[in-house]
Amino acid sequence: MQYQISLPEIPPCAWKRPIGLGWDKPYTVRYASNLDDGPWHGMPLGGFGAGCIGRSSRGDFNLWHLDGGEHVFRSLPACQFSVFEQPEGGEAQAYAMCTEPPEDGTLSRWLWYPKKKGTYHALYPRSWYEYKGVFQSELVCEQFSPICAGNYQETSYPVAIFEWTAHNPTDKPITLSIMLTWQNTVGWFSNAIKSPSIQVRDDGSPEYEYQPRWGDSTGNFNQWIVDNFRVGCLLNRIRLHEDEIGEGEGQICFASITNPTIEASYLGRWNPNGDGSEVWDCFAANGSLPDTEDETPAEPGEQIAAAMAIRFTVRPGKTRKIPFILAWDLPITEFAEGVKYCRRYTDFFGRTGTNAWAIVRTALKHGDMWKERIKEWQSPILKREDLPDWFKMALFNELYLLADGGTLWTAATEDDPIGQFGVLECMDYRWYESLDVRLYGSFGLMMLWSRLDKAVLEAFARAIPTGDDTPRIIGYNKAPAIRKAKGATPHDLGAPNEHPWEKTNYTSYQDCNLWKDLGSDFVLQVYRDFVLTGAKDVAFLWECWQSIVETLAYLKKFDRDGDGIPENSGAPDQTFDDWRLRGISAYCGGLWIAALEAAIAIGKILIENPPSNPDLELENYPQSLQNTIQTYQNWLQGARSLYHEKLWNGEYYHLDSESGSDIVMADQLCGQFYARLLGLPDVVERQYAESALKKVYEACFLKFQDGKFGAANGVKPDGSPEDPKATHPLEVWTGINFGLAAFLLQMGMKDEAFKLAETVVRQVYDNGLQFRTPEAITAVGTFRASHYLRAMAIWGIYGVLTEFKEVK
Repeated sequence: MQYQISLPEIPPCAWKRPIGLGWDKPYTVRYASNLDDGPWHGMPLGGFGAGCIGRSSRGDFNLWHLDGGEHVFRSLPACQFSVFEQPEGGEAQAYAMCTEPPEDGTLSRWLWYPKKKGTYHALYPRSWYEYKGVFQSELVCEQFSPICAGNYQETSYPVAIFEWTAHNPTDKPITLSIMLTWQNTVGWFSNAIKSPSIQVRDDGSPEYEYQPRWGDSTGNFNQWIVDNFRVGCLLNRIRLHEDEIGEGEGQICFASITNPTIEASYLGRWNPNGDGSEVWDCFAANGSLPDTEDETPAEPGEQIAAAMAIRFTVRPGKTRKIPFILAWDLPITEFAEGVKYCRRYTDFFGRTGTNAWAIVRTALKHGDMWKERIKEWQSPILKREDLPDWFKMALFNELYLLADGGTLWTAATEDDPIGQFGVLECMDYRWYESLDVRLYGSFGLMMLWSRLDKAVLEAFARAIPTGDDTPRIIGYNKAPAIRKAKGATPHDLGAPNEHPWEKTNYTSYQDCNLWKDLGSDFVLQVYRDFVLTGAKDVAFLWECWQSIVETLAYLKKFDRDGDGIPENSGAPDQTFDDWRLRGISAYCGGLWIAALEAAIAIGKILIENPPSNPDLELENYPQSLQNTIQTYQNWLQGARSLYHEKLWNGEYYHLDSESGSDIVMADQLCGQFYARLLGLPDVVERQYAESALKKVYEACFLKFQDGKFGAANGVKPDGSPEDPKATHPLEVWTGINFGLAAFLLQMGMKDEAFKLAETVVRQVYDNGLQFRTPEAITAVGTFRASHYLRAMAIWGIYGVLTEFKEVK
């Protein structure tokens, strides 16, 4: 049976937009100091921690996250596909496949693809450009990286596959040529400032200087490679020290295949800052390039690029596929000067920075298999008729952040056999794995790559016993503080300009040593990762146990009156870090009760399962463990009744016990959601949880701006603001809304859950926020904190729906 080639089947639920169509009124950033690159964001390409490149719905490559933790958003017009077409006996035409010519007048000889002639589709990790109304051929470019649930190898690869499919619907042969041009950017993606200074932004958040070596191409050179049926351009750079590789050094490569029915041609060196005629005149005439090699290194100030074209003929009624591979081998991430880590993919391709061609060969050999694996992973979800298309679309597309979010994934070591992992809270709050945010935001990682989620929590476990007395000034109120108190759960795992995993608690907007949710968040996430991944990984619990004990003891110190529940201080001392809570709070108090129950459950498991690692043995085990459990049971005694007595008002739980506010807080029962999720005793009785949830749905969602935006964090019972000038209470937080929807679903309110979630999804994907989902949306069409971690909470909805039976 002969294999029949056909145009790709694009899932109907994929996000789509006419190619090159702009936005009339895209949402804009709330604070001028925050990042707002505009709406031209598309799906990122590249493996987790390998660096990624984004390509927008107008066709340009414009997002360059190739330096771990850093953000560069800037179109490089010379990095582009172009298509030549000539039907037999007909006129030839050629277009660069982007709808926007360069603003600076370069590449003026090129002809750019017209707007709205086709559709861009995206369903992470695959996206498609479907071209219509220009060429006689039916053309689709499918692009993807080998991201697959439960996979810890190929998911890290620095590679993108572009599979071009051309179908000839006419009665005459059509000659096509597909050209890929790429500017040699090796060496650009590293901070030129070796010791960047740290400033405090106008919103009180710390930020450091970042200046990429953009345009520094001195010593760059290009090579044409022929390797059996593989052909390609290798973009390289002269190294001063051949035996030592630095950040940003390595190779970039693009390649394709050739055979007797395919003609490959190339131009080894051309000027991307000129008019582009040296490439375009030849290509537009007949779809070929002059086949000239030139390995001359770039002089200071000079820019160079390379080009290759694949020309072929499609007979009437036939279809052909042509693969292009883009790979980069930039193996080192450097944080503070001298703090260097190798990326995860180097475990499979070496650490020399000379393996881009090996990555290309691997992709050409296995690309079809990788695509089938992605389909097999996604197919059961996409085939579910009970899930609406908007949900399937957002479910997969929100995973973009695992590649895009300044992601780190290091090479394996004896202590970290899967490597260390980290995703930034966002580009504006540039520190890793903020623990309060990942309480909801880590559901995607936990369900699909659970070993990476456990690696993150083990890093927190290692950090809890450490202390750092370095003085700092708190941005919120200018108060003095220390960086990290011993026993406190850190807010984050550090920032790209220092030493992630070793120097934690980077943020200084608030004194996170005083926060009342972080310790509980840690305990609940540890137990969640144990329970929902099969309840067998007792070694993981042992790795975290002593830190659980230490941080709960630390948090208990804030129970000033000894009633069993730590009190909030009146400062913003929890994830809503611009919102003052005073006394016992519904949010932190509920998390505390649930965390104590989780710690008791963990302790009982450990009594039955002694540690296999002798370093983790407890003195006087198991009696000491039993004593700890008894301590937690003593703390719990009366805590539930006190919580209900102090906060219940007959309809919902008050924000806190001392402020006198009647505000309805959307996330008031997060602790109850987690308790039910993990099979723990309820924080509050079901009848009270149902009443409170209905009030939240009514006041925070339906009555807030007539339900147009999602649930606000906190409003009065009639949906009006307590303080019209308030910040966090009147924002709609995407991740909190998805977490709230998961809770509604958990409590049997499926219609309400999906109505809320759909409203938020449409806010993001209809207003130019796709692939940069923000933390917050406001009722006046602004947003805050794009590329935000918490939005992956949408996987919590799917987890509740499937009872977490599909965790990888």
